[in-house]
Amino acid sequence: QVRLVESGGGLVQPGGSLRLSCAASGSIFSISAMGWYRQAPGKEREWVASIFNRGMINYVESVKGRFTISRDNAKNTAYLQMNSLKPEDTAVYYCKAVQSGLDSWGQGTQVTVSS
Repeated sequence: QVRLVESGGGLVQPGGSLRLSCAASGSIFSISAMGWYRQAPGKEREWVASIFNRGMINYVESVKGRFTISRDNAKNTAYLQMNSLKPEDTAVYYCKAVQSGLDSWGQGTQVTVSS
């Protein structure tokens, strides 16, 4: 099983940037994809971005051009670079790893965009 730990959240002003990290440990050799999700207060958890072993990357429309997902296999870490942040990006951000058809989730990190 994979253990995921997110970090990098915080309070930032509109237009600012943050970089989230997701460190994976445990049985990481068979991870086929990693992704970022977010959940705002009173809303359903929504998918934000995914990166697959073969290099394919996808984003939800609302973050295209502002967010960048990446993965450093040597460090077993996935990242989400978030630029031009907006108040509507405020949420708890979760990392997910897909391994042999099973999902593993991190504990989440809070991102607050406010002046």
